[in-house]
Amino acid sequence: MSDPLHIVCPHCDAVNRVGHERLADQPVCGKCARELFLGKPTDVAGARFAKHIERNDIPVLVDFWAPWCGPCKMMAPAYLQAAARLEPGMRLLKVDTEAAQDLGARYNIRSIPTLVLFRNGREVARQPGAMDAGGIVAWAKAQSC
Repeated sequence: MSDPLHIVCPHCDAVNRVGHERLADQPVCGKCARELFLGKPTDVAGARFAKHIERNDIPVLVDFWAPWCGPCKMMAPAYLQAAARLEPGMRLLKVDTEAAQDLGARYNIRSIPTLVLFRNGREVARQPGAMDAGGIVAWAKAQSC
């Protein structure tokens, strides 16, 4: 039997231990008793962002976007669909680069939307430009192997 995974709650940010075999069983947070996987991206900034990329044992896919960005708005429904297909094997986050300019600068985001895949707190891949749901899923799965 393998070690449990650490999964950060999208509601209260508590770190939970979940067995690999229980990921698909709709696990709930031990602190707030809400579901750990929503099938949709979680909006984060600041300390919440850091906790999610550093403490989740599953890959974390982040959409860096801005509210004024046309391609970002076009990709938003596709990213939502991708979240439903990629969870629980991957956590999907959204970072508004207007509200969290520090994160955009720290990760050298030069064009939006930009998808960045993290594993164990480290960036492992990035893809600028809007994509459809199938493209997001295929790219994320190919990078997280």
